[in-house]
Amino acid sequence: MKVILQKDIKNVGKKGDIVEVSDGYGRNFLLPKKAAVEATSNNINVAKAQAGSAARKKAQDTDEAKLMAAQLSQVTIKIPVKIGENGRLFGSVTGKDVSEVLKKQHNIDIDKRKISIKDEVTGVGTYDVIIKVHPEITSTIKLEIIKG
Repeated sequence: MKVILQKDIKNVGKKGDIVEVSDGYGRNFLLPKKAAVEATSNNINVAKAQAGSAARKKAQDTDEAKLMAAQLSQVTIKIPVKIGENGRLFGSVTGKDVSEVLKKQHNIDIDKRKISIKDEVTGVGTYDVIIKVHPEITSTIKLEIIKG
């Protein structure tokens, strides 16, 4: 029996896949639980249209992420911190700090969990910050630590 999956099902396939399953499994488990629909010609056409739409949306999201990554790569942010006698800073600079400064200085809203600082921030200087714009696309910005 051919079915179109409506959910991801382990060892069978992902949502939107057209798969061949045994008649009993399809009739007694997948169809009653609405985990799949029968693969009629009409349902197959609908599934292909949805797959095409999802592919276009994914391509559009990727293009937007590439554009944002290109814009972010030109950004430099400055964070003033307290510095001790030895040139070491008090506390630390985290992704949250970078996110807040990006919001204030450049009006760019990025989640702190998508920000990682390449090297440990130990004192005054310039550091690379990696921002995950999309699951496959990252951008690097410059972070300047200044005495404040």
